[in-house]
Amino acid sequence: MPYLTCAGPRRSRTAAGGGPGVGVPGCAHPLLAPEEWTRLSRPGTPLDWAVLDVARGPGVLPDPRCLEAAGRLRNGGVRVLGHLDLAHGGRPWGEVVADARRYVDWYRADGFYLHRCPGWYEALAGVRRLAGALLSLRRGAHLVLGLGRHPDPGYALIPGQLVTFEGPWAEYRWSQAPGWTAEHPPERFCHLVHCLPRGHLEEALRTARWLGAGTVGFTDRTDRGDGAGAWETLPGYWDDFVSRIGPRVSE
Repeated sequence: MPYLTCAGPRRSRTAAGGGPGVGVPGCAHPLLAPEEWTRLSRPGTPLDWAVLDVARGPGVLPDPRCLEAAGRLRNGGVRVLGHLDLAHGGRPWGEVVADARRYVDWYRADGFYLHRCPGWYEALAGVRRLAGALLSLRRGAHLVLGLGRHPDPGYALIPGQLVTFEGPWAEYRWSQAPGWTAEHPPERFCHLVHCLPRGHLEEALRTARWLGAGTVGFTDRTDRGDGAGAWETLPGYWDDFVSRIGPRVSE
């Protein structure tokens, strides 16, 4: 498969200053991280979306603290996505759709983050059917497929956004984008980078623009191996990070 190393920067529609918008793939529960959720709801923060992960999913009963936190973000114009773990295709789709329905009924979710989404060709038909079912639950739902790497190109036919990189800065700084990505606008792609030192923030933003990512999540935290630990708290340089992108603007 051909790769682009110099595709040129492509601009996000949601942040001023020529930078991408920000995606937050799942802070800890608002009871454990109240300051994090308060900072996310500050006016002008260039958030494209934030993921609500109640208990590795929607939980078994509605949680008023999560409803309140989600409401503050939504009132500020930020999409709140329900966390759905696909377990690399290991969960029955019926269970996933049931969790999605709870997110809509209990927290009025604006869409869904499909964590550990499979990206190989053999799983494509199933993921497309699942996406159709999820989109039927919520008009205008925003889907983010948490693939973690570039999938089969057929996944670009699924409405929403593809997380085509999730990993440490040591890998991201040398990453490349397959040629087929140049056929799509930057808002179709998201990159999530952990273990990123403050001193490399500007370089990471340049890399994201060059690779055509319309949404990014950067943190200096370390992933503990389950795909979530790095994102439970905001990075130590959060204010510096979002100020380099600029305030959120209307699409």
